[in-house]
Amino acid sequence: MRIILVGQGPFGERVLEALIKKGEDVVGVFTPPDKRGETIKELAERSKIPFFRPAHMKEPQVFDAFEKLEPDLVILAFVTDIIPEGLLSIPPLGTICYHPSLLPRHRGASSINWAIIQGDTRTGLTILWSDKGIDTGPILLQKEVEIGPSDTTGSLYFNTLFPMGIDAIAEAVDLIKEGKAPRIPQDESRATYEHPCDDRVASLDFEKSINDIYNLIRGCDPQPGAYTTFKGKKFRLYDARMNPISSGRKPGEVVAIEEDGLQIAVKGGIINIGKLRMDKGEKIGPIEFARSVDLKVGDRLGK
Repeated sequence: MRIILVGQGPFGERVLEALIKKGEDVVGVFTPPDKRGETIKELAERSKIPFFRPAHMKEPQVFDAFEKLEPDLVILAFVTDIIPEGLLSIPPLGTICYHPSLLPRHRGASSINWAIIQGDTRTGLTILWSDKGIDTGPILLQKEVEIGPSDTTGSLYFNTLFPMGIDAIAEAVDLIKEGKAPRIPQDESRATYEHPCDDRVASLDFEKSINDIYNLIRGCDPQPGAYTTFKGKKFRLYDARMNPISSGRKPGEVVAIEEDGLQIAVKGGIINIGKLRMDKGEKIGPIEFARSVDLKVGDRLGK
């Protein structure tokens, strides 16, 4: 079975590595021309697999390369570009894609972020058959996992959904080779779609409940970083913990500045922040941060 892999970053590299170890016939690798594609390109080069680095998958030379490579199957392993419908029609066995949610819930580019932001207690991954829609194709297989109360988007992805995704793609390839891969239509009545998690949603409102604030910080950690302001300057908050104990302070008021956390009063308790970052700086601890912006106990954030 001739396979084309389209991917980028550490996930794309690890998927390619797993396919090579399985002895699969990877006939071509497509990856972006910037740093996102460097490591997978280097692995393809070492493994003597033809690689291509188009700026966009819609470029005519991509179609030409696909046709010349004659893939039976195409695998999408962390792809942020749009795959044209014409490319999907080339491999006779189809194109499969990894998506880190239990589709049809949380379609879109920030599915892990939104699962945490919206307070889900379980999520997972889906290997789906790609079609012309955004994460709308039939389901090949799914794996479900628990979202821990202290999970962030980063921990959930790197500790669980990343390694599980590599194994799931390998399992999907085996099912396809055996002729046992299902195509289960998604239930459109249960579908949700959220736009990318960016600063449009990352602003903290300390008038909201402690759970909403805590989930937003976790869901935006590490990217884009939930943010608030002090003296008109934006900064981002990470490594959150929550303590449902009343402080008697106004929402957004700094309760304490300690080595292990900046404590902020919210409705229903206190949010403890372990790391902070000015927009163009590095993450630093609470005491160092407070000194750098002259933040004191009793000051209010977001005002």
